[in-house]
Amino acid sequence: MLSFRFALVFAVMLLASACGGGYSAPTPVPAPSPTPPAGATPITIPTGASTLGNRAFNPAELDVAVGTTVTWTNSDSTAHTTTSDGAGWNSGTLQPRAQFSTTFSTAGTFRYHCSIHPDMVGSVVVR
Repeated sequence: MLSFRFALVFAVMLLASACGGGYSAPTPVPAPSPTPPAGATPITIPTGASTLGNRAFNPAELDVAVGTTVTWTNSDSTAHTTTSDGAGWNSGTLQPRAQFSTTFSTAGTFRYHCSIHPDMVGSVVVR
């Protein structure tokens, strides 16, 4: 009889602990943004970029030396591009968290935009 009571008490305790209200769903943790390649100068496409116009690339105007590699990182939740206004570069579609890099080998001002959201504009000034 004692072992039956013990088993009954154990079963009730096990059931009570399994039904406790202490469970909470885990809080999602955002994945870290990828790190630009070593020596690259970063430009970020921030959250909500398609509505930011000339603030859609951070920094909107970047000053660098000849030979600098610039890396754009899409930190937004939607796809974007970095597309030269002239005959320079076209990243193709950058999905969220994707990166694109290009090296500037000549001096000048290089304006660019997002071909998906043409109001998104920026420039790289190479000296």
